[in-house]
Amino acid sequence: MPPQFVDLAPQAPYNSVPMYIFGIDAFTDCAFAGNPAVVCLLATEADPVWMQQVAAEFGVSETAFVVTQQGGFGLRWFTPQVEVELCGHATLAAAHVLWYSTGQVTGYNKITFFTASGVLRAARVRDADGSEQIELDFPAEAPEPCELDARFLHALGIGRARYIGRNRHDYILELDHEQQLRELNPDFAVLRDLPARGIIVTAVSDSREQYDFVSRFFAPGAGVDEDPVTGSAHCCLGPYWQHELGGSELRGYQASPRGGFVFTRPVLDRVFLRGKATQIWRGEFSV
Repeated sequence: MPPQFVDLAPQAPYNSVPMYIFGIDAFTDCAFAGNPAVVCLLATEADPVWMQQVAAEFGVSETAFVVTQQGGFGLRWFTPQVEVELCGHATLAAAHVLWYSTGQVTGYNKITFFTASGVLRAARVRDADGSEQIELDFPAEAPEPCELDARFLHALGIGRARYIGRNRHDYILELDHEQQLRELNPDFAVLRDLPARGIIVTAVSDSREQYDFVSRFFAPGAGVDEDPVTGSAHCCLGPYWQHELGGSELRGYQASPRGGFVFTRPVLDRVFLRGKATQIWRGEFSV
């Protein structure tokens, strides 16, 4: 059954303004944590140059642009510098807006997004404790072993890694200890030349009671020195750690200064990412 829609602003026709905007913190259930995203609800398709300008204006790691299409929603993501093919936290934020902020999608109807990475879906699910979360159906992006120029290891401040791999988006490095990962102080000027979107650094958790693995994500070449919580990186981390640790579902913690939790459930060529989000602000964009 297709999603059911309601008017975003009953006091004024939706098409009477160019865009409604929302500030959402993703992969967190409290304000000023997780990863901030801006979600822009468009009345019609917009020019990519203009969308890039808007993303640069807001300056968060990703700005999501959503437009209604037959059977779902078109979704595109922009960093302050480039358009990206896949973004988890801004997709979570967009789903949160459509269900909770505007009511454009009602009840437990699933959301279908049409994106540069194919069809992505979002569902409302309940956790074991009864709390509600959003689950994203994303492509699995498992890495393959590879080599990495030593200058990028030096830029991270490490001499070696337990594992070095790459998928179509990013490099991934496994370190020996969680504390080593937390103490990284990268040279972003060097990492800006990395021949990939970014680099995922990960380690097994020192305390498996709280989370199974920990990670950080650096993408200065895409305009984001350190991303607070990266859903798309967990499309790689989920399959990787399932292979290493086993289990059907793993809990990841991204150890940026803001921090956030991502539940990952790899199934064949898909990864289901689960988390919460909270709205911080909303407004209208009139340019």
